[in-house]
Amino acid sequence: MTDPTTGPTRAAAQWLADFAAALARGDIDAAVSLFEADSYWRDLVAFTWNIRTQEGAGAIRAMLQARLADTQPTAFALEGEATEADGVVDAWFGFETRVARGRGHVRLRSHDGGGKAWTLLTTMTELKGFEEKTGDNRIKGAEHGVHKGRKNWLEKRRDEEAALGYTEQPEVVIIGGGQGGIALGARLRRLGVPTIIVERNAKAGDSWRKRYKSLCLHDPVWYDHLPYMPFPDDWPVFAPKDKIGDWLEMYTKIMELNYWSSTNATKARFDEATQRWEVQVEREGKPVTLRPKQLVFALGVSGYPNVPKVAGAENFLGDQHHSSQHPGPEAYAGKKCVVLGSNNSAHDICAALWEHGADVTMVQRSSTHIAPSQSLMELALGGLYSEQAVKSGIDHHKGDLIFASVPYKIMHTFHIPVYEEMKKRDADLYARLEKAGFLLDFGVDGSGLFMKYLRRGSGYYIDVGASELVANGSIHLKSGVNIERVNARSVTLTDGTELPADLLVYATGYGSMNGWLADLISPETADKVGKCWGLGSDTPKDPGPWEGELRNMWKPTQVPQLWFHGGNLHQSRHYSQFLALQLKARMEGIDTPVYELAASHHKR
Repeated sequence: MTDPTTGPTRAAAQWLADFAAALARGDIDAAVSLFEADSYWRDLVAFTWNIRTQEGAGAIRAMLQARLADTQPTAFALEGEATEADGVVDAWFGFETRVARGRGHVRLRSHDGGGKAWTLLTTMTELKGFEEKTGDNRIKGAEHGVHKGRKNWLEKRRDEEAALGYTEQPEVVIIGGGQGGIALGARLRRLGVPTIIVERNAKAGDSWRKRYKSLCLHDPVWYDHLPYMPFPDDWPVFAPKDKIGDWLEMYTKIMELNYWSSTNATKARFDEATQRWEVQVEREGKPVTLRPKQLVFALGVSGYPNVPKVAGAENFLGDQHHSSQHPGPEAYAGKKCVVLGSNNSAHDICAALWEHGADVTMVQRSSTHIAPSQSLMELALGGLYSEQAVKSGIDHHKGDLIFASVPYKIMHTFHIPVYEEMKKRDADLYARLEKAGFLLDFGVDGSGLFMKYLRRGSGYYIDVGASELVANGSIHLKSGVNIERVNARSVTLTDGTELPADLLVYATGYGSMNGWLADLISPETADKVGKCWGLGSDTPKDPGPWEGELRNMWKPTQVPQLWFHGGNLHQSRHYSQFLALQLKARMEGIDTPVYELAASHHKR
């Protein structure tokens, strides 16, 4: 272990030694006594073969009783010096289990001169005997000597592409070739898991290229790196959509992914006899049947677009479409435009239309959280994802683990002070928005953007300029109303107002990811999986019961051999590691007893 030279390091080293000793001798009572009564152990695969948080000493005891003997944790070693702030000691450590290596983080709080664990994070980093071929273990590449009939890299690559999916079956099929499918595909490639990514678009990155012209990332570059290959150090802080599209296309080639573009998945069924999926696809118009052992849906954060059924919509003589189909503002100069919605897409589309000379009205049905971009970067993200964070030794890998180390049950308490400060910093903007009639909120408990994202995946706008247009009246606003009826050249609102309209955009969000399963597999399968995303916080659009983790994401579901992967770029990068390790372990026949498989709730 690290030589304890400071008070925090000494406390962390003692706690870790006591914890390791208790686990080694199978003394669960002693191990649990090292935790506070209200404590949290979040495990990413290492102990539970699941993504699960044990909340409280009783839950920690139950997990250890079920999993300690099989896991066989050893080799606990403190990493670097521990730190202390506000009475909380933070420390990093490495460890091993019977089949894997891992990394962990602990927060200790003082109790009668000693320290007890408040939060513990354990993560699997690699499987023993199945390590990625990196560093000293990288492949040679060149085959020196003289060999008759040898094939070069290109010939071998073409042979692989010709065989996989035809004469050889993949271990994994990923449906969805956006950022999530690509990130997971890269992880699996490095682990030697034969994988095909199925994508309906003609090129990787098209899911970004086809969105509205003004779309760019609202999260900063330090938050958005892909696995293994960070963006160049001159990459813009907020990347435009087409730049991201080109990067994803390049990445699939450099990472040598088996990426089937122009391919539609049409039907899937699980064959009980072979214990494989049978996935029907059309690749460039030709039918192909794939038979993977594992099937992953990587179709973003959401399911199908939510398009409201409004009386009279079929009689509208202008253009109407969901925000996901919005082509951009160029055709609407001088036109009357109505955008239903008030979150990110609605603001972006309204601002772009205004810039191109359209007359735009935003129809706001319910309150929205506004987080000014600069304040969000400085107050919420800067400590983990910024140039300053990198200079202080926190790269995106460490930032991801720090973020993951905060249990969802108490995460809102970390965020409330951030948004209290944001209210003060941006008070003038908020006052002018409210004067314009905009309905503002900061979440039901004041915890702001990230908790809204985790709980419901909606209800906010990261302000990159459109809020000022709303505040000063450049974008017209009708709030607290909905569209009651669509007419030939106008819409009638629920307060009786009639708005002339040449364009109607439904920026009304998306359904749950399990909606895809109903069509591709069966409604029964979709309902067995249950709703995806959300924590069960019993807040708006996130009904209980409490799950403690994002429902069905990156972990086993109620349908064996069926998985979900997605989220923003940060989540796609971070959690792809843990999903890839679960899939690799199953491919190699490693026993993977899942501790407390989550129940399914809220069918669709």
